[in-house]
Amino acid sequence: MSLVSIAPGQATMRMQVTEHHLNGHDICHGGFIFTLADSAFAFACNSYNASTVAQQNSVSYLTPGLPDETLLARATETSKSGRNGIYDVTVTGQDGRVVAEFRGCSRTIRGQHFDEDKG
Repeated sequence: MSLVSIAPGQATMRMQVTEHHLNGHDICHGGFIFTLADSAFAFACNSYNASTVAQQNSVSYLTPGLPDETLLARATETSKSGRNGIYDVTVTGQDGRVVAEFRGCSRTIRGQHFDEDKG
């Protein structure tokens, strides 16, 4: 997996489906698709430099991830109120079809990822 872009409340990641990602049906195992979506979610909800963790996640698989294609996961903040956030992640195949829809609920905890210069 690699991070393609990140902005406040947003992140995009990509993953090339290789042989070791395939299940017994010769399509991408759902666990890898979930991991890709969850990683985009994690970058998006941590993009404000506040330590944030997942409260709950769900995924719906719509079409298979195919061998040798690149999957793209785009995470977008849907709602952020206090310490809670909701993020939707769409995973697409190379041809633009939707492979999966993921929703992640986040909770901000104590701490930051790095010190910010206040000067």
